[in-house]
Amino acid sequence: MLHVDPIFTATSAVPSAVLAAGAEVPPPFTIGRVFTETRLDSWLALGLVLAAGLYLYGVHRLRLRGDRWPVVRTVCFIGPGLGGIAAVAVSGLHAYDTALLSVHMVQHMVLSMISPIFLALGAPVTLALRTLPVRPRKRLVAIVHSRIARIYSFPLVAFTIFVVNPFALYFTDLYRYTLGHAWAHELVHAHFIMTGCVFFWPLLGLDPLPGRWPYPGRALLMMLSVPFHTVLGLTIMQSSTLFGGDWYPSLGLSWSNPWDDQVVAGGILWAGGEFVSVTMIAVLVVQWVKQSEREARRLDRELDRQEARERAAEAAGAATPTPGAPA
Repeated sequence: MLHVDPIFTATSAVPSAVLAAGAEVPPPFTIGRVFTETRLDSWLALGLVLAAGLYLYGVHRLRLRGDRWPVVRTVCFIGPGLGGIAAVAVSGLHAYDTALLSVHMVQHMVLSMISPIFLALGAPVTLALRTLPVRPRKRLVAIVHSRIARIYSFPLVAFTIFVVNPFALYFTDLYRYTLGHAWAHELVHAHFIMTGCVFFWPLLGLDPLPGRWPYPGRALLMMLSVPFHTVLGLTIMQSSTLFGGDWYPSLGLSWSNPWDDQVVAGGILWAGGEFVSVTMIAVLVVQWVKQSEREARRLDRELDRQEARERAAEAAGAATPTPGAPA
């Protein structure tokens, strides 16, 4: 429930664009508003609670069976994963996502880049495969290895979708349309989450997904994504037109300048995109090194077993008396 300043309560003071969207003009943005404007009655809040409950139930099932599940995976999935989505889409930030482009960009970064990484680190597909009954497990395997899943999870396809989507949204009339239609704006949020998951899930490689590339290829894709975020962020910062057309000026916010806010929004996208991309490259390099070390240890163990078998064969041959030789 929004708490609106008295200056905005009169119908004559509310811009027609806001009335068309069915929303009220929010009060001046403060850190405290992030908590006081929180709403828990959205479909997304219900979905987050349901996802957290199913995940924790799966972990509980494993423990009852005596199996272990890494605590760090649970923390990643529930905390920065689902919690990150809630922090930007359910908290008070949601009240400002159509009033401030900078707030929308924070949502963009978290929903499409940060939360999907931690959701992937939670390995929910692996957890489901270990806890589901036989028939649902077979169905899940069939879905994961279906033709559609193979196409969308193929790294080049996922990379193309991940890179092209922001340009298609912000450099067309689509973004202006989502500002004036609440259902379209919520759909964009869901699309951000799905796009990020499709891109990052195969890169991190904890779940058994088809078509995964070796680590050098994954790191290369992340390096290629860096310039796109830089170009998009700088273009937004230096643009001579307002994104969203007349939407932000029509709100008549006395406490925010749309031009200054757009510069901040571009900076968030630029800096945030580079930070996440560089961090992901570092994560992939660490995973690559660990995989190389595991492979080296596996080869060492195999060589040790071969040497042990050869020594045992030699010892057996030496202990066997030669026919005709004196006892």
